[in-house]
Amino acid sequence: RTESLVMFLVALSFAYFAKALSGSYMKSTITQLERRFDIPSYLIGVIDGSFEMGNLLVIAFVSYFGARLHRPKIIAIGCVLMAVGTFIIALPHFLIGRYKFETSIRSSVNSTNNLSPCPARLLSPVALASGDVLPEVQSSNLSMWIYVFLGNVLRGIGETPVQPLGISYIDDFAREENAAFYIGCVQTIAVIGPVFGYLLGSLCAKIYVDIGFVSMESITITPGDARWVGAWWLGYLIAGVITLLSAIPFWFLPRSLPIPAEQSLAQCSPEQASFIKDSPHLEHKYQADEPASFLEMAKDFIPTLKTLLGNPVYFIYLCVTIIQLNSLIGMVTYKPKYIEQHYGQSASKANFLMGTINIPAVALGIFFGGLLMKRLKLDIMGAAKFAIGTSLIGYFLSLFFFAMSCENAKVAGITIPYNRVNGVSGCNSQCVCSESDWDPVCGENGITYVSPCLAGCQASTGSGKNTVFFNCSCVATAGLSSGNLTASAGHCTQRQDCDRVFSYFLALSVITSFIISLGGTPGYMVLIRCIKPQLKSLALGFHTLTTRTLGESLLPDHRSKISLPYPKSKWPAA
Repeated sequence: RTESLVMFLVALSFAYFAKALSGSYMKSTITQLERRFDIPSYLIGVIDGSFEMGNLLVIAFVSYFGARLHRPKIIAIGCVLMAVGTFIIALPHFLIGRYKFETSIRSSVNSTNNLSPCPARLLSPVALASGDVLPEVQSSNLSMWIYVFLGNVLRGIGETPVQPLGISYIDDFAREENAAFYIGCVQTIAVIGPVFGYLLGSLCAKIYVDIGFVSMESITITPGDARWVGAWWLGYLIAGVITLLSAIPFWFLPRSLPIPAEQSLAQCSPEQASFIKDSPHLEHKYQADEPASFLEMAKDFIPTLKTLLGNPVYFIYLCVTIIQLNSLIGMVTYKPKYIEQHYGQSASKANFLMGTINIPAVALGIFFGGLLMKRLKLDIMGAAKFAIGTSLIGYFLSLFFFAMSCENAKVAGITIPYNRVNGVSGCNSQCVCSESDWDPVCGENGITYVSPCLAGCQASTGSGKNTVFFNCSCVATAGLSSGNLTASAGHCTQRQDCDRVFSYFLALSVITSFIISLGGTPGYMVLIRCIKPQLKSLALGFHTLTTRTLGESLLPDHRSKISLPYPKSKWPAA
């Protein structure tokens, strides 16, 4: 019995690790998917929420009916579905053409593309409007994001049995004094998964999306450029293989294990009995390992659900969890993007920091929460007080995030009007510039311009990443009357005091994540112990159903003050 329970614990931990890795990798690729499919953030929110949509379709039924069936094998089927869904997400990369980005930079010195940054000197407005100016234009089959959506839905369906059936299996057959520690270990492994997910995201973000299909010498942008798209598809293939492997052990595990002599599956401890509302309907309820017809189980579903929701402690816990998730899930989902855009970090660095600094703090908090509950021998009331205390302290410290902001990046015509950059208007009026070109250059005055054309540059030298534009009239009228009046490819990265504020942001993020996570395992044990043992699977499943419906699926469009690349609208001229 002990060996089988340990094997199940290891297998469930690996399944938690796999699903957490693929889920965190999805969040780390948000900006990559935005750029690759040229879709807005709100649509990315829908794609990210499609996991919850798939989960919600079946979780109540899987949690209820699955508890009466072979739980390990149902979990195995779920892992296979998750793996298939992950592979489907990567499919669009192999169906669409190569990624192309807007640029006026020559890919090589020998290139015949030697257009002036100010196209009006060479081309008429008619030629410009026809799209002959830019050698490369973004073109992708936008409908391909549907594959990502459907794959994520299938991932959500496959993930459904892992948590409710796995946790209830452990709590059913482990000794009562060890259950909290075992569940804490599983939850800790689940948080370690995002560490590797974000590290994988960091690695893939450094690799160009079409690696192996194009010559890297022809790529004129770097990972720090707003147009860069990493090899987002590669991580999904790796995550899919890992998830598929996690399904194997469950096929060989037994349906049930011997129950410890000192406890019964149908009995409650004296403390539990004080929290549980008695129900005559459940007095002679069949056990999880007893065979029952589908019709009998379906007939009992509604009365059982009413009994569950009639438990005041369980209902209050649901409400508290929904409120917590509404405050946290948006921050967790868009935190890498916020680090990228507000603090000027690359996608690779943002994912790396999330994986190596923030997520380990959460893992340690969950582990030590379970360990403290075991060492201090906390009862249900003690666990509830501990969870409330850590949450209050963590949320109070989170208020200090409001003081950790950076000034906006200086972008002419976007965050700084041209008439504030200089006292003269019309510095680029002689140029007929594209209205949909995001091709940033950094003037020697420290100001970013949307394109060399809008910077008023007359010529360029060099190629690729080393291109330098000169005789830039808008740079000249910004207070520089001497020198070469140059601008280099890419946006400016210098922002006063932002690096120091970013360090404070990371430190506070680690502290608050650790403190809030300390109450995770004790709070979870309150959920398990406040309901009848026969209802554990349904209680966990319905908890996931309601929190994902009301706390996760409808995420707002969290954009920072500047979103790069900027929307394709008419750029203001000087």
